Amino acid sequence: MQKIRHTPRAATSIRALDTHVGIDPHRHDDHQIAYAGSGVLSITTDAGTWVAPTTRALWIPAGTVHEHRAYGRTDLHSVGLPTRLNPLSLETPAVIAVGPLLRELILAYTRAPEDDGPERRRLLGVLLDQLRAAPLQPLHLPAPADPRLAAVCALLHADPADPRGLAELGAAAGAGASERTLSRLFRAELGMTFPQWRTQLRLHQALRLLAVGTPVTAVAHRCGWSSASAFIDVFRRAFGHTPGAHPGRLP
Repeated sequence: MQKIRHTPRAATSIRALDTHVGIDPHRHDDHQIAYAGSGVLSITTDAGTWVAPTTRALWIPAGTVHEHRAYGRTDLHSVGLPTRLNPLSLETPAVIAVGPLLRELILAYTRAPEDDGPERRRLLGVLLDQLRAAPLQPLHLPAPADPRLAAVCALLHADPADPRGLAELGAAAGAGASERTLSRLFRAELGMTFPQWRTQLRLHQALRLLAVGTPVTAVAHRCGWSSASAFIDVFRRAFGHTPGAHPGRLP
């Protein structure tokens, strides 16, 4: 069993991570904002995975056991906040939108973490105001607990492009449950339908592939879209821009 590291203070810092480098499971007594100034960052907990390109940031509440992973060369900007400061009023992880002003505030605040002067305190105040106003983004891929559901989800994690329907996947995974039962489990346990979960998985994988410079057409194929145009349409609706213009892409 992997040991869970306890780091009481969530440091405010900048850390460079190479692609596919992770930070092992740990928890803090503080809240934390994690932002990828470049690349793509994910956090994983027992409840699932949240992913954030450079237009998003991750909210990690105090006490949450989580691990990080980077995709593409990633500058991890971390902002630690004491528990009395909870600008999002959330006790579960979340992904938040990062506009140009919030991005610059995070970058500026993490540059001099030991500074405790009045200017820095004012900077924190504006940062907290921007966090309170930041919209939440539906970039959570929930993890199943039911073993029947977990078996099906494992097949798709191994190959997001697998085109089989729920009944076929259930049979291949040896889930021992009907399509109707599995469909009900997706809604009851994961809060979304099977097609919604599969699309979310494919978007997560697409972000990771784009971050390491994979061509858009190859990403579409490897993630299971029927064509590059179909992928571009879904990606644009999810993120507000095309994958070719994605900020997390390598040049």
